[in-house]
Amino acid sequence: MLFLRERKRTFSWLDTSEFQLDDFEKQTKGEDIFVAHINDIPVGFISIWMPNNFIHHLYVSEEFQGQKIGTELLKAAILETKFPITLKCLEENVKAVAFYKRIGFIEKEKGRSENGTYILFELSKEIN
Repeated sequence: MLFLRERKRTFSWLDTSEFQLDDFEKQTKGEDIFVAHINDIPVGFISIWMPNNFIHHLYVSEEFQGQKIGTELLKAAILETKFPITLKCLEENVKAVAFYKRIGFIEKEKGRSENGTYILFELSKEIN
């Protein structure tokens, strides 16, 4: 439920009517997933494709954002993988772009996808 709710909220400029609950299973197949819980309730998760050290998804429930949950999820993933770690973030997702830059990701290149311009980010060192 977290995945679908936050995905629809995050990508509000897209047509989210086709987003489905079972997209989670399809989009994270074969990925390692780390989940943050507060009082046994999932409040965020990160999924990473380990063969390429590629972060595919990172979502934190809106009501828990700004509490370092995303940073802690990244730290947990970093412990299980190696550098450099990469991810793609749509340029219109300005809140996420600012977050990644703030914690040390470097913009490597830009490209186009069916959902708009994305930024390829890379992280080559531990985060604080």
